[in-house]
Amino acid sequence: MSQENVETARRCVEAVNRRDVDGYLACCTKDVELRTAVVAVSGAHVGAEGIRRFFADLQDTAPDIRVDVERLEADGEDRVLGFERATVSGRSSGITVEEGILFWTVYDFADGRIKRIQVFTDRQEAALEAGGLRE
Repeated sequence: MSQENVETARRCVEAVNRRDVDGYLACCTKDVELRTAVVAVSGAHVGAEGIRRFFADLQDTAPDIRVDVERLEADGEDRVLGFERATVSGRSSGITVEEGILFWTVYDFADGRIKRIQVFTDRQEAALEAGGLRE
């Protein structure tokens, strides 16, 4: 199952790049929870409605964002760890981040679908989450 989960996580990232909300949701459980790096500001995106809001927010703030997978690997049967890079220019500022923004993602699975996605810009925070050591 772990390799299948890695492929599902990859399809999820590809759906973001295509702006394919339905393709993204097809990788997820009905109650999926997406916690981006700005969760303290925007809150978690939960379920289909939350994911649709996430895609709408992307379109408004970063319509040209692209996520490239540097590495995905299974961590047990129900977790995939990702090391990814986003390239984007801000719509209002016009500033392009050419080298990309590095981030780490923890994908938790249930029955072959993604149940929770947590995005971290801090490697240590991601490692603590992956190790089950965050409070």
